[in-house]
Amino acid sequence: MTLLTTLRRTAVAVALGASLATPALAAERELLNSSYDIARELFAAVNPEFKAWWQAEHGEAVTIKQSHGGSSAQARAILQGLRADVVTYNQVTDVQVLADAGLVAEDWQQQLPNNASPYYSTTAFLVRKDNPKGIESWDDLVNEDVEIVFPNPKTSGNGRYTYLAAWGFADQAFEGDEEQIHDFMRTFLGNVVVFDTGGRGATTSFIERGIGDVLISFESEVNNIRGEYGSDDFEVIVPPVSILAEFPVAVVEENAERNGTQDLARGYLEYLYTEEMQRLLAGFNYRVHHEAVVAEFAEQFPETELLTVEAIAGGWDDAMATHFESGALLDQLQRR
Repeated sequence: MTLLTTLRRTAVAVALGASLATPALAAERELLNSSYDIARELFAAVNPEFKAWWQAEHGEAVTIKQSHGGSSAQARAILQGLRADVVTYNQVTDVQVLADAGLVAEDWQQQLPNNASPYYSTTAFLVRKDNPKGIESWDDLVNEDVEIVFPNPKTSGNGRYTYLAAWGFADQAFEGDEEQIHDFMRTFLGNVVVFDTGGRGATTSFIERGIGDVLISFESEVNNIRGEYGSDDFEVIVPPVSILAEFPVAVVEENAERNGTQDLARGYLEYLYTEEMQRLLAGFNYRVHHEAVVAEFAEQFPETELLTVEAIAGGWDDAMATHFESGALLDQLQRR
């Protein structure tokens, strides 16, 4: 055996021994949050706070990634293979469709407080400086000269909330008279000049393209827009009657198990209920449940009568079947 061969064998043995003696470095775990399209900035603020908290509590560095779009589109992406560990959506049905497919626990709404909704909002109006059309409530939106922008209810949970809020107002105003409700909704929908696929697209149409007299979106979104684009250029109107918009969250159990992130996913969602995160959520103009934070931000959120989807339409299953399925009331009311 030559000296060179001996040296090579010795080097291999040393390297092998070192590899056996030194534990392999564990790959940093990664969590994917699938969320609605106007929540990008919110979770961009949440994620660093959670990462710091998780490392302090568990001694583990983790990576958090985000996937955004219309919440219904995001749910379909998961059904088609997107390996999201958690969902943070703006409509119950978009989580329920995952539960029906066996990806989310059947009792997901019982697994976290407030029906697994750590924060909530309502539907509000963003109007241009000095509110030139004098828009204060839903009945102002059916005036002949008013042009409306809001997301398409066919593709957006945000849009479905807007449609149902308008329906709830009309039902209350006309004391359940079906013919008058339909006339109101037909005119309301006829005044829509842009039906974007999601909330962010609707914002772009109204703000950057200058389309419409009023943007209808979540109260949180219109306040955030006003703060970003100039409080002197826009006004926020919270109508006296609107809708309770819950923001449900859940662990995508099948994906989390496959990804080895069950504890991380659960911890991420539970973290949203902590006082620190409830305060951060309120800072993004979302209404929250934590009593101390509610009291702290009381002046920020005008009082309004919040109708539930159950009161307006009998619940989300009935709402989807009656209003939003192909050929249902939304389609009928939009026919010319």
